[in-house]
Amino acid sequence: MRAFFAVVILSAASLVCLPTVRAEDPVDATRSMIEKQINAFLRDDADAAYAFAAPGIKALYPDKNVFFAMVKRSYEPVYHPGNYAFGRSRSIDNGAMIYHEVLISGRDGKDWTAIYQLMRQPDGGYKINGVQIVPNADSKGI
Repeated sequence: MRAFFAVVILSAASLVCLPTVRAEDPVDATRSMIEKQINAFLRDDADAAYAFAAPGIKALYPDKNVFFAMVKRSYEPVYHPGNYAFGRSRSIDNGAMIYHEVLISGRDGKDWTAIYQLMRQPDGGYKINGVQIVPNADSKGI
């Protein structure tokens, strides 16, 4: 019986000494998501690019091809950037909403700032809820 209690106590003590497993930082996770979507655009992979869209975007564009055509037409700097780099990021309401500033050099030589809005979904993951692009790559903050 003493051996049983010794095993229980040692097992409990070893659990206390284990390092805490931390969930991935939402800012890092969403930054990676934006990069994956940009790479999908660069490969002309409508399926992969559309998979990152939030339900509200999918409600506006229920067909992936219509979504893809809209991005090509209205978001050329995001659709095929020359180069891009992440600027500032901001987490709102304990990670319910994440904003990322992406500085883009377009293939046409013009500079742009894209502000991505990502929303936490009921399953805890994130989806891209919108992108605003403006000329000029100067970081003004979010």
